[in-house]
Amino acid sequence: MNRTANPRRAATRRVNDENAIPRATNAVRAAKPTTRSGITQKEGNVKEVNSKVDSKRTRNALGAISHNEAPAPVQNGKVSQAQRQPLANRPQVHNAYTSNTRPIAPVPARTRSDRAVAVEDRGGFMTGMDVDQRAMIDEAFETDDDTVRGMSDEEYEMEEEDWTLLSAEEAMHADNEIDRVRLHFEDEIDEFDTTMVAEYADEIFKHMEIMEGTVMPNPNYMAFQTETDWTMRTTLIDWLLQVHMRYHMLPETLWIAVNIIDRFLSVRVVSLSKLQLVGVTAMFIAAKYEEILAPSVDEFVFMTENGYTKDDILKGERIVLQTLDFNVSQYCSPYSWVRRISKADDYDIQTRTLSKFLMEVTLLDHRFLRCKPSMIAAIGMYLSRKMLGGTWDDAFVFYSNFTERQLIPGAVLLCERLVEDGFDKVYVYKKYANKKFLRASTFAVDWAHTHAETTWASQE
Repeated sequence: MNRTANPRRAATRRVNDENAIPRATNAVRAAKPTTRSGITQKEGNVKEVNSKVDSKRTRNALGAISHNEAPAPVQNGKVSQAQRQPLANRPQVHNAYTSNTRPIAPVPARTRSDRAVAVEDRGGFMTGMDVDQRAMIDEAFETDDDTVRGMSDEEYEMEEEDWTLLSAEEAMHADNEIDRVRLHFEDEIDEFDTTMVAEYADEIFKHMEIMEGTVMPNPNYMAFQTETDWTMRTTLIDWLLQVHMRYHMLPETLWIAVNIIDRFLSVRVVSLSKLQLVGVTAMFIAAKYEEILAPSVDEFVFMTENGYTKDDILKGERIVLQTLDFNVSQYCSPYSWVRRISKADDYDIQTRTLSKFLMEVTLLDHRFLRCKPSMIAAIGMYLSRKMLGGTWDDAFVFYSNFTERQLIPGAVLLCERLVEDGFDKVYVYKKYANKKFLRASTFAVDWAHTHAETTWASQE
């Protein structure tokens, strides 16, 4: 199946993407060769360039995506050349991984159900994202009384300890520090920066603090899922990252989609054969809500290699929205909070890029489901500052409303994820290993292997 991208959609996405890829015509533009008589050879050059552009815009099925595929680097950025140097080029104390690296902190055991192992033995889970063709549309998202449910009181008692909470004494100390910073710190308001709406910023973020608590998923919803586990969720999110990157969608679209998936799975049991349908439907809803020119439903069918039909996705959209009571707009992604926190370091591009990578890593780890978006943004910014040799001073406490002690447990979990075996195989690592993103993933993994163990020694 051969489909050609819509030039209008591609141009719109380049404008809205913070890390937009430059137009192909600008990248291949070269000096015009001339003949001996001085006449420019226009026709031949134009045909050659157009053929290259058309060939690059031909879309293949998502199942054929190569993990080694990387976007073109930005050539005409507005930042200085020194700021654009890859983070991976920074000197490291030790460049080679040591074989005796110990875990930064105890990692919870991740057991897999016998049913999940049996499913993989029968043919593999989402290999090429193939789906069970025997599952019919009428069986999508079972709706009997036993499936539409939350967690019982007994299941909540079995829930693991909430690592985001501090002891009473530590919480009181953190609150006192935040109050002190708010009392003495002077916020420099840029009245000429209309995009930050300084007159309403405080009221906006106070409202966001209230709203983010209303759209939190159940952090332990896999306890009542019968056919799926956390490993399968990680595989689904990894595939959605590829879809999101291929279609150049906005960062908020990805975060909204993942939030919809987790909230839906928190109240409804979904079969393994329909897990990918939940993911693609959530991305379809998020794109319609966030994108200026969202991909059509036919393009989402194409993403799944025709594993689901157009009617499947449209019916799934109705079920998901009805289950969530059409509550999508109350969710604010961590990107909104990062834009505010970045004011503390004058929007340093290296810190922001590194924090974006660390925040996307949290999407793959179910332990961060209990974190609000504001806390995920603060953890990403704090760890990126730590990796780059910075400090978490009063300015960061003021704009994030989190002290360093509150963010250390999340930073430890992130470092544990970075040093896991096989982490370099996930798509988020390969995505941020590109020069366009300053090779942030390579730098972060090197730092985690060489510095994290000593940095968080007091947390063991």
